[in-house]
Amino acid sequence: MQALQLAVNNTQKSAVSTAEWEARVAAAAAHRLADHYGWSNLIYNHIAVRIPDEPDAFLFKAHNLMFGEVTASNLLKVRLDGRHHSEVKGVQAAGYTIHSAILAARADINCTIHIHTPAGIAMSAHGKGLKSLNQGSMRFHNRLSYHDYEGIADSPEECERLVNDLGASNMAMIMRHHGLLTCGQTVSEAISHMRYLDLSCDVQLRLESAGAGILEAPDEVCEKTAQQWAKYVRSNDAVDWAAYLRIADRLDPSYAG
Repeated sequence: MQALQLAVNNTQKSAVSTAEWEARVAAAAAHRLADHYGWSNLIYNHIAVRIPDEPDAFLFKAHNLMFGEVTASNLLKVRLDGRHHSEVKGVQAAGYTIHSAILAARADINCTIHIHTPAGIAMSAHGKGLKSLNQGSMRFHNRLSYHDYEGIADSPEECERLVNDLGASNMAMIMRHHGLLTCGQTVSEAISHMRYLDLSCDVQLRLESAGAGILEAPDEVCEKTAQQWAKYVRSNDAVDWAAYLRIADRLDPSYAG
């Protein structure tokens, strides 16, 4: 615990704007929910949340913290221009590269989540990629990007390729030989995309391992469902987020402090 205290400078609520504090609470809740869903990987994997009234800055966990240890006050404020992001100051280089590149390039994205789950890692090396095999996976039909592995993502040179692979409108990407990444206009949207993406990977792998024939839906049905999902995500975002917060509060309300 002493190491945590040395590595994290707590930010007081009174020292930041209301918009930033609300973003801090949402980002902290997202980390606790990610831990709850089994998306943690010791101190690795990351979630970034843009600060509404400072769009060139985002909130990021200190490198030495696990998801379950993140609170609104111990999140770090990181600049998109690269200032103050060395690992000495608590920000992991690979995490910064991935999340800052996307937030800098896509003004429509305010939250990014990157995880290494067993299903996601397995699907990242799947030769044919994710298929639209169920209602949940159909939300990504023709809307899922792939990024080839280049080694640990600690090089700024990878940023442009990462952004180009994600594209101008996609909100989910499988990072080859690596893991999963989702984005959202809101924290809730990014979490929901990840829940369905990770589950879809798991379902497909289970079906394939069963050895039975796989029934695929017609392309026009998959596309219709994807469009329905897009409307649903926007119209139900606030309701979903309220439910997510109830889960976070039941797990441990200390995240909001």
